[in-house]
Amino acid sequence: MKIAFLDTFSGLSGDMFVGALISAGMPFEHLKQELKKLNLKGYELSISLVQKKSITATKFDVKINVDYKHSHEHEDEHHHHHHDSHHGRSYAEIIELIEKSELSANVKSISKNIFKIIGEAEAKIHNVKLEDVHFHEIGAIDSIVDIVGAAIGLEYFNVKNVFTSIVPFGKGFIQTQHGTMPIPAPATIEILKDYPVTFLDVPFELTTPTGAGIIKALSQGLIDFKKIKVTNIGYGAGSKDIPQIPNLFRLIIGEPIETFSIDESYIIETNIDDMNPEFYPYVIEKLLNAGAHDAYLIPIIMKKGRPGIILSTLCEGNKIDEVLNIIYKETTTLGVRIIKIDRRKLNRDIETIKTKFGEVKVKVVIHENSKKYIPEFEECKKIALEKNIPISDVYNEILKLNSQ
Repeated sequence: MKIAFLDTFSGLSGDMFVGALISAGMPFEHLKQELKKLNLKGYELSISLVQKKSITATKFDVKINVDYKHSHEHEDEHHHHHHDSHHGRSYAEIIELIEKSELSANVKSISKNIFKIIGEAEAKIHNVKLEDVHFHEIGAIDSIVDIVGAAIGLEYFNVKNVFTSIVPFGKGFIQTQHGTMPIPAPATIEILKDYPVTFLDVPFELTTPTGAGIIKALSQGLIDFKKIKVTNIGYGAGSKDIPQIPNLFRLIIGEPIETFSIDESYIIETNIDDMNPEFYPYVIEKLLNAGAHDAYLIPIIMKKGRPGIILSTLCEGNKIDEVLNIIYKETTTLGVRIIKIDRRKLNRDIETIKTKFGEVKVKVVIHENSKKYIPEFEECKKIALEKNIPISDVYNEILKLNSQ
């Protein structure tokens, strides 16, 4: 398993991302072969080595064939008027193009996810339905190649988790087909709401909507305090020369060193002293079904000597709203405390091992290069009932394998 760190010291665009993938070691031929699986015509790809502030980087270019626009209109007579007015592709057409392709399921799902995030932002800004969002003219082919190319590269390097640095935006104005627009583009800032960003006093569009979409769709957040062993480094070049900083994107790929994974979780707790106790098991079941990692009760003595209960729920950030909904709907509480914590859990896997009772599924925990088998209660119970033996015998048989 690999992780990728998107070092966006000068922002990110789609072509910089693909350039960095090639610079990090993905063969250009591999990218071209994979992109052929999309039934997309009218473009040529090229790469070149360029220097930005004396750092060598890969510049990735998509060249659109001039006569493409006309041929594109004829390949699809019943959409003729529709392309005439927009010279582009709608979100719905792009998704269909990806779905119909021969690309792997993983590449399809990453590509569609990035397009959905960009599409939803554009839909909100232009006040249109998602499927009607248009990627204009050249932009459509560029976006498709960059986004699908990004997905192909992540699969090539077998990247499972992605992290970034704080994402910078420039300031000022940019000329687009809609006229003069502020930097960052409305779509860029819409996509990266809720993400750590900063505004640099640089009069260039540092992060484009495509770059923002890639970050939002893939990244789990900042790389803070992750230990990694770096295996590949790539530099992708942007098209402009920016006086203040090298206009480069650095892609760092590596293997996580930690034997435990850290995930940011939240404890949501509330004190309750006026609820029918029969309701608690029901509430806990609902919280666990909603995806909370854990939900439990702690008996307490509250003010004025009243017995009460702390209802405590452990969940990830994206589940907070759902958890709060259940707590407010199903209990008498009027407020909760939310505490952000780091969970450090040993990486675990499920393996099937051979024992004298036959094949048994166990949890496997790897810590400091030693492997430990942990019995799974339900599995052991099944064997104990089948063989009519004490459950402790089954446990002991599995634990014996640890000491060998």
